Amino acid sequence: MVSFAVSSMFFHEYTTPEIFSFVSRAGLDGIEYWIETPHFWLRDLPVSEVLTCRKQHTEIPNLTVHAPVLDLNPCSINPDVAEVSIQYAVQSIEIAAQLGATVLTLHPGRRTAKRPPVEADAVRFETYISALRKTAKRNSIKICMENMEPAINSLLCTPERMRQLLDDEPWLFFTLDIAHALAASDEAPKRFIELCHDRIANVHISKKEGRTLHLPLDRSPVMAGVMKDLRDAGYAGPLTLEIDDLNLHQPLSADEKIAILARDRAFMRECMDQALVL
Repeated sequence: MVSFAVSSMFFHEYTTPEIFSFVSRAGLDGIEYWIETPHFWLRDLPVSEVLTCRKQHTEIPNLTVHAPVLDLNPCSINPDVAEVSIQYAVQSIEIAAQLGATVLTLHPGRRTAKRPPVEADAVRFETYISALRKTAKRNSIKICMENMEPAINSLLCTPERMRQLLDDEPWLFFTLDIAHALAASDEAPKRFIELCHDRIANVHISKKEGRTLHLPLDRSPVMAGVMKDLRDAGYAGPLTLEIDDLNLHQPLSADEKIAILARDRAFMRECMDQALVL
């Protein structure tokens, strides 16, 4: 059964207990908890606090985790940056297990220079994947790689490249970021779903307008079409609203954010529960 969730980073400035309360008020049943949520990241990663919130909010049974990505790049040409980035990725698997998460999402990294990736970047990526592979064997969590938006130095932004990676690494799953795919074209999400539907374990869902990504769904026909494609492919995992509040027109209060989530939750429910005539 599909879970309707939101990224904890939508409530960037709030505490973990407040975030759980707000998600509950919005009627969502899941949270993608970013390890870089400031109240967690800047306080020595207090796992016990998140576990306490989970116990207090049984109406939010579904928890996924997003590994840290800010300032990090596991494929960096700087060996120290690459090493600490990989260490955090591996640690994230352990933290996700402690939190009782079902899914962990990771970013693939990128070529440091804004130039097309070359063989040396592929070698660095394999070093990263190898470290994840070893840790994956000790855990039952679905470890997911996320598709990035198109960029000259991107290592993983096309459906074909994602399918190749999934075929090469049978232990690995896929987090489909709809906005990143839409940055290529309106048809790209459908192609990702066609090629990779058997390994999608999480979906980051948000709208694109022009060059602006990660906006509320706002009953967009394009987003309805994406959800129909997911439903027709048999997807039954989390639909995780990944909204960047800094891309909205003005700063929003907690109540205003909750209202946005409640509207998008109702729309997602309609799209996933019934056929739409588009």
